[in-house]
Amino acid sequence: MPTITIKDGNSYEVEDGKRLILALRDNNVDILHRCGGNAKCTTCRVSFDAGEPDKMTVAERDRLTSGDDLLGNVRLSCQIACNADMTVEPLMTQANQNLDDPGSRPKDDITPEPEWIDAP
Repeated sequence: MPTITIKDGNSYEVEDGKRLILALRDNNVDILHRCGGNAKCTTCRVSFDAGEPDKMTVAERDRLTSGDDLLGNVRLSCQIACNADMTVEPLMTQANQNLDDPGSRPKDDITPEPEWIDAP
């Protein structure tokens, strides 16, 4: 089982292949997911201190290249499967964005259907 460590030091064991957004959300980590985990926004962005996957979905790449110079600087937790230990920092949270609702719970499987490519 992979261990997800939050930059604040908290760690969680999660089932292999679980979406990172759900691994965080299901362990009460403050992170946004305003589009419901469909790679249509960038509110579920994280930065990696360790364990960044070397693959990404085409949907993630497309969203991160649509502006704001995000590609290569952040990743979308809704598009990442937990297949190894990772240390991450959620960047957009309910607390730092002053929002009442983080977004609806994403589906268990990565959406849209993933097409995997090498991450930059």
